[in-house]
Amino acid sequence: RRVQASSRGETLPQGQFTCPEEVQSQGVPAGSPIPWGKGGVQPGQSHTVSRLFPPRIARCAAYKEFLRLYHSYHSFARRCDMIGIIILPIAASYLIKECFIMAKMYYEKDCELSYLNGKKIAIIGYGSQGHAHALNLKDSGCDVCVGLRQGSKNWANAEKAGLTVKTVPEAAKWADIVMILINDEVQADVYKKDIAPYLEEGNALAFAHGFNIRYQQIVPPAGVDVFMAAPKGPGHTVRSQYVNGKGVPCLVAVEQNATGNAMKIALAYIAGIGGARAGVMETTFHDETETDLFGEQAVLCGGVVDLMRCGFETLVEAGYEPENAYFECIHEMKLIIDLINKGGVGMMNYSISDTAEYGEYVSGPRVLPYEETKKNMRKVLDDIQDGTFAGKWIAENKNGRTFFNSKRANLAKHQMEIVGAELRKNMLWGDDADPDTASN
Repeated sequence: RRVQASSRGETLPQGQFTCPEEVQSQGVPAGSPIPWGKGGVQPGQSHTVSRLFPPRIARCAAYKEFLRLYHSYHSFARRCDMIGIIILPIAASYLIKECFIMAKMYYEKDCELSYLNGKKIAIIGYGSQGHAHALNLKDSGCDVCVGLRQGSKNWANAEKAGLTVKTVPEAAKWADIVMILINDEVQADVYKKDIAPYLEEGNALAFAHGFNIRYQQIVPPAGVDVFMAAPKGPGHTVRSQYVNGKGVPCLVAVEQNATGNAMKIALAYIAGIGGARAGVMETTFHDETETDLFGEQAVLCGGVVDLMRCGFETLVEAGYEPENAYFECIHEMKLIIDLINKGGVGMMNYSISDTAEYGEYVSGPRVLPYEETKKNMRKVLDDIQDGTFAGKWIAENKNGRTFFNSKRANLAKHQMEIVGAELRKNMLWGDDADPDTASN
């Protein structure tokens, strides 16, 4: 993996990295030298570097083997630089192969819901994720309340659903576990004002996304557990899948293990919302935040919306009916994604015509030029990793959301949205506007 400069303020001596602390358990001493190699740091210079590998790879047993191969290359490279063409790709591919199977997975058999026995859980917020977590936990037999600001429009909705509702300070004071499920941009202010003063040693602070921990907008006290229970799907899908006896896959991470049971509590919580039915993958707050933001921006939201909009506009501008353009470029997106979700791209290609599959191969790269698209995606990822995106988003909210609100208003007026709304009204399912049924 390319070394990322400037992400960590460590200045190392000339010509070497040091071994990450994480790999000490694999028998590689922390601080052991790793040569920088030809073209890197020159004698008399220093270089600011991050770890050679991210935590997940650094923990992998294959890391030690990679170091051995890497040392072998550098000890021989002075005599034959061509060996690098052979050794490093082999080492890297071996490492990648090993690390791909190292992600730890948990299922219902690994999660003990009993770790929530006697614990009071406060769900802060009752939006997409909040309502799903609260209702699923309640249906799983947990002691739950919802924390909302006084006068919230969702107060009556939560009570109507049979949930106890308190103000945020009351809920934080009452609870043993506080799950923060309000918008990223307001979490820090609410935490500092209404949650932090009431946290006690042994409590747990939980999140479904790592933004505020990753970018240090929230810094929890040392005596509380900090964990993540992050469903990989919208809250309405989390609820509908639970009701149907299924679940949405989740990520689990522990940032702070004050009690020694943070992971067990986190897994119990995920079991309570139904995620363990589908599977739970262990990660870190750091990795979840960066990959989640990247996926949303480059593919799932930013990428897909702009792709559909361009396709719709191209057909309409060429003289085709907007309704046809909507069906072909937008409506059918869900049908294709459902196939990929169930069986990968292979199942999708099996289910479409050979004509469509051939078009995928010859026209996809024309629409999204591979190297150029990856280059642009890399820039998006760089902004996420170095905090540029987080800084812009935090500033946008402090400055009245002018850009954000104008973009949202313009999208609502776009022809694809207007045509789509009319078409959906005329479908047999057109009167179903409930997001809870969107994945059914």
